[in-house]
Amino acid sequence: MTNSFKDLKIAQLDELLAPFRPAVSIARPASGWIRAVREALGMSADQLAKRVGLRRTTIVTLESSEARKAITLERLERLARAMGCRLVYGLVPENAASLDELLRQQALTQARKQLSSVSHTMKLEAQGLPPERERRQLERLTEELLSGSRRKLWQ
Repeated sequence: MTNSFKDLKIAQLDELLAPFRPAVSIARPASGWIRAVREALGMSADQLAKRVGLRRTTIVTLESSEARKAITLERLERLARAMGCRLVYGLVPENAASLDELLRQQALTQARKQLSSVSHTMKLEAQGLPPERERRQLERLTEELLSGSRRKLWQ
């Protein structure tokens, strides 16, 4: 796959994920979303159980599972629908504005690793580069890494 096609795929996926980015800062309630929404709606566990076709004890168990991050997406989606809600699911880069920025950060990390051993050896031999030239080399290597196989960025 050519890099221009890969870049297009990343741009399209970034566009799809854009509405999710603000959600990164929203903390999940300690009791989990199911229980928090159910209680906010004034719905009892018995009432939710009837809407889903499960027993009350199963609802309590599922709420506990969600609070422990151990619930399946299928179950979470089913319970959400029973409460008139929709499960929204996505993966959003934590410390980057986009997937493209995440790739660039990873390429920069790899470039720094590669250059650090060479730079250290050259400094020991009194052949260190001036900071500006070292910065340009880092930028060039980062771009080279981004233009190559992206799988190598994660090694």
